[in-house]
Amino acid sequence: MILSRVEYSEIAKYLERLRPNRQCMKMLKEHFPSQSQSTLLSIFSLEYQKRMKRTHVRHHTTEACETYYQRYLSGVMNNAAAPVLFELANEMDLAPSLMARIVLEKFLLEHEDAIPSKPVINGMLRDPSQIPDRVLANQVYQCTVNDCCYGPLVDCIKHAIGQEHEILLCEKLQRKKLSFLDEDQLRAKGYDKTPDIILEVPVAVEGHVIHWIESKASFGDEYSHQSYLQDQFWSYWNRFGPGLVIYWCGFIEELDCHRERGILLKDCFPEDIITFHHTMTSIDSGKKR
Repeated sequence: MILSRVEYSEIAKYLERLRPNRQCMKMLKEHFPSQSQSTLLSIFSLEYQKRMKRTHVRHHTTEACETYYQRYLSGVMNNAAAPVLFELANEMDLAPSLMARIVLEKFLLEHEDAIPSKPVINGMLRDPSQIPDRVLANQVYQCTVNDCCYGPLVDCIKHAIGQEHEILLCEKLQRKKLSFLDEDQLRAKGYDKTPDIILEVPVAVEGHVIHWIESKASFGDEYSHQSYLQDQFWSYWNRFGPGLVIYWCGFIEELDCHRERGILLKDCFPEDIITFHHTMTSIDSGKKR
């Protein structure tokens, strides 16, 4: 789905009133029936992450962290089986996995008298059975499995969806009988930073020559696209020439403004690919006439 800035802003504004629960996607789909489920889910995830970044400082002050920890202790003392951390996260409008991280860090600091390392924290969030306190382990588990935007489970799902779309891209290229190198093959050749696909023979899409293709299993909003341009796309352009970015969940129409400079945006695999072989065939046919 390709949306205008105005259409995207309308969805983003509506999202401000929603909390990340199992009902929000149903409400979104009812309010924006013309948009696909994958587009709405991706936009919701993007906008919620922006909200978390805006409020990060407020939730991570010494006073806030201590308050959350004391409220957790008080809550589990009254009822250890209740979803204390999850409900606290919803009350504070903080992603459950982020709330779990704050309380887990406070717990480890208090019981081990040392600042826990990031790998240790991440390991315990991925596998709560490593947490030495069973009550806290259960509370952390409740947060991570019920968080639809953050946490190890969401990271695994996003990684799997990304790989699925990369495989889909390769399959479509193979059906078109186009010769290409994927990311693994490129790394084996010594490239350190590469797009998902480099075409061994360039093609033309909508009148633009394409040397590489990048697959993004997400929606291309203003913030993420500008980050990708700076961190990835322009460096690909510098090393490999002009290329194509596929945002499988759609993008903001106005962002497709670098075509003449060498970066083309699409929301699906282009079927109107013109190959060098086809071009030569057309030229030869013209000569025979």
